[in-house]
Amino acid sequence: MSYTLNKKLQGLTPYDPGAGDYPVRLDANESFLTPPDWLRAKIDAALAAVPYNRYPDPKAAALCKAFGDYYGIDPAYVTAGNGLDEVLFILAACFTQAGDTLVTVQPDFSMYRFYGHLGECRQAVYDKGEGNAIDPEALVAFCREQKADMLLFSNPCNPTSLVLEREAVRKIIREAGCLVVLDEAYMDFSDQTLIREAADYDNLILLRTCSKMLGLAGLRLGFFVANATLTAAFRACKSPYNVNALSQAAGETVLKEKAYLDDCRRKVCASRDALYKGLQPLCQARGWRMDKPETNFVYLRPDDAAGLYEGLKAAGILVRHMGDWLRITAGTEKENAQLLEALAAL
Repeated sequence: MSYTLNKKLQGLTPYDPGAGDYPVRLDANESFLTPPDWLRAKIDAALAAVPYNRYPDPKAAALCKAFGDYYGIDPAYVTAGNGLDEVLFILAACFTQAGDTLVTVQPDFSMYRFYGHLGECRQAVYDKGEGNAIDPEALVAFCREQKADMLLFSNPCNPTSLVLEREAVRKIIREAGCLVVLDEAYMDFSDQTLIREAADYDNLILLRTCSKMLGLAGLRLGFFVANATLTAAFRACKSPYNVNALSQAAGETVLKEKAYLDDCRRKVCASRDALYKGLQPLCQARGWRMDKPETNFVYLRPDDAAGLYEGLKAAGILVRHMGDWLRITAGTEKENAQLLEALAAL
């Protein structure tokens, strides 16, 4: 007897993060900042105290407390995940049932629909249109028309870099008639968060990450924030020891350094603003489209995205090619300058 893959696995291909060795990588929206020596020493000390022969704390209590303290929320409503990828997988696998309707928006993070596929959801996609912005009333109507069981979207949006104002998001949560999963992975770079209100709603799950502003992408730490009922359900679904002891110790150490993290935010936002300003003359001269970003990247529609992407790669600079658009992460001052110089030459 020969084994045949089930239908949902047939034809799947692994996510491609962009292979190759490039001197300048502005493709993955990582922070260009790395912990300084004094903070590395604190992290090293925390790691040295980890009992390697013991399982990690299944509740990641100290880590969740540090997260809650930094963002001003009760850690009872915070659960740590092995990156937001694990959290999203659990949401698709356990918070929906086969045949449930998952509503996503377009453009948005492509992995949402991938996890929905694995969760055997019926998928309905709301198109933002030429403006790349969500119309709250239209999205609510779409969710109700599609009889949505779950709505999942990012704010600020990856890849458009745009943010939906707080009151508009509240309207969607109140009126969509389904579970709303709000991915705030990039909200550290904007000011429209609902994190302190997350536990007030019976149908809201809010997601955060350590991979962007916190500069800890290598640790794979993501957070689920919701009311007591949803939190209890998520904790029952996740694997008991989902976050390893090293990531817990390092993440807790960094999250306790409020002044450092606030400074990281300022530096990344300054780099983003400088990149946006540096690209404006090219956009004006060539008629390229670029909206003012609320993330740590810019979303650029040039006249030849594919050609520019290949030209930048040839110059040792990797950005993200997304159809007619390029998504470019804010880098160091030197990296930004190299990108602008290469684009001008191309």
